Amino acid sequence: MMDKRNLLKLMVLALGVSVLLFVFGYPRGEQPIDEHTIRYVIEQEPSTLDPAKSTTSPEATVQLQLFDGLVRLNDESEPEAALAKSWDISDDGREYTFHLRPDLKWSNGEPLTAHDFEYAWKRVLDPEVHADNAYMLYVLENGEAFNNGDASADDVGVKATDDNTLVVTLENPTAYFLKLLASHSYYPVSQKDVDANENWAANADTFVSNGPYRLLSWKHNGEMDFIKNPNYWDADSVKTEKMNWPISESQSTRLTLVEGGEADMTVEPPVADQKRLEEAGLLHIGPMLGNYYYVFNVKADPFTDPEVRKAFSMVINRANIVNNIVRGGKEAAYAFVPYGMLESNGREDFREAGNYLVYEDVEQAKEILKKAGYDKNHPLPPITILYNTSELHKAIAEAVQDAWVNAFGADVRLQNQETKVFLADREAGKYQVARASWVADYSDPQNFLEVFSAEDNDSQYHSDDYNELIARIRTTPNGAERDALMHKAEQMIFDEALVMPLYFTTQPYVTNGSIQNYFWTTLGLVDFKKAYK
Repeated sequence: MMDKRNLLKLMVLALGVSVLLFVFGYPRGEQPIDEHTIRYVIEQEPSTLDPAKSTTSPEATVQLQLFDGLVRLNDESEPEAALAKSWDISDDGREYTFHLRPDLKWSNGEPLTAHDFEYAWKRVLDPEVHADNAYMLYVLENGEAFNNGDASADDVGVKATDDNTLVVTLENPTAYFLKLLASHSYYPVSQKDVDANENWAANADTFVSNGPYRLLSWKHNGEMDFIKNPNYWDADSVKTEKMNWPISESQSTRLTLVEGGEADMTVEPPVADQKRLEEAGLLHIGPMLGNYYYVFNVKADPFTDPEVRKAFSMVINRANIVNNIVRGGKEAAYAFVPYGMLESNGREDFREAGNYLVYEDVEQAKEILKKAGYDKNHPLPPITILYNTSELHKAIAEAVQDAWVNAFGADVRLQNQETKVFLADREAGKYQVARASWVADYSDPQNFLEVFSAEDNDSQYHSDDYNELIARIRTTPNGAERDALMHKAEQMIFDEALVMPLYFTTQPYVTNGSIQNYFWTTLGLVDFKKAYK
């Protein structure tokens, strides 16, 4: 039996530990998970959480919990005041003056000011940073010129006139500018922390943010832990103290975690399970303005010839892929811009106003390939489909492989890679044909069309004519003329056959029903700011 003196010592020690935890908090990564912890299984390891450099939807989903911009999208996907309490717009629509809330802070308690926004936006545009998202800020006066090396940072149309005032000048009036401000490219970053460590956004210990939650720990390829950010300007609206996000690229593993009680929610359950999950009331369909497609490397044989690219696209049975492989409310895609965005008249859907831009015709495709010089005596070179590891991506790749083998007798091989490696190789053009997808950063067709105007776009495509057309779209006021230019740009994508569209996306997800008051934006991101269990 323990004597009273030892028992007293243990009681004092326990009390001391409790006091230390109360004062200093739990060490990073050791915050206990309880019945109120939101447990969401994310579908891939983020390559980075740097708002200037992140490119994927999972990264944007994480960032939505960790950051706030001048505005934030509400449950109707409309922008509402966030770090900016109000703003004024000039009569010509080119100048916005944002008035920030007083006493804003970073997650580490340091002051957050309008100067942080000016620094962050110019950093995205800085050609030395090589930010993939730089084009998102081309609406700023001289934004594109600075990014191309034709202007200085001082010329860019963003200026903090004091700690609480940010004056923004646009190249042209931009109807969707406020929605654009909610995207991750426009989040502020702390210059002090970025300058101190170029890898500041790769680990929890060095990560500084300003949103509803802060990053407590990040076990790479394992899990992420979040804790409520007491320095958040709207902390009273955040009802949940802790979140635990396991990371898994396996659809089956993610579903097992939810059904086994180890998690509450995840996205993209295996197609084979979707009917069962729907009958059980566990499957839900969230909105997402996006597409799933294959991109051709226009510098890699045999896809240097646009006619060959067209032929390969024409033999794909998209309805079969959607109905038998993908499901989840997806819709076969015969163009690039998805449904859900309106023409300037505010009534007609842009997609419905456009035409089918790709057709399915196996026999015609065979004739096109023959005219391109490929036959039994001149066979196609071996073709490798590159995709990142996922049951769904694999199943789609196998269907595409079968179509190309059956139609052309092609030697088609599959190569899967871990997501970080896959993204790097695709961006570098180390592939022939690769899986790709695009989810809107803001609700306007221009966001999809700009994909192929970037100098380092994944297809390795460059066209002065296309870039000039995109430039005209950016500078044309919202109206019928701009609509026509965007339809023309989309037609050019298919005249060149840069992509092989497969389907327009939705966001299927599984939940056990324990999480309340979350919502999905039309950008396919789940917002847990006001959620609770």
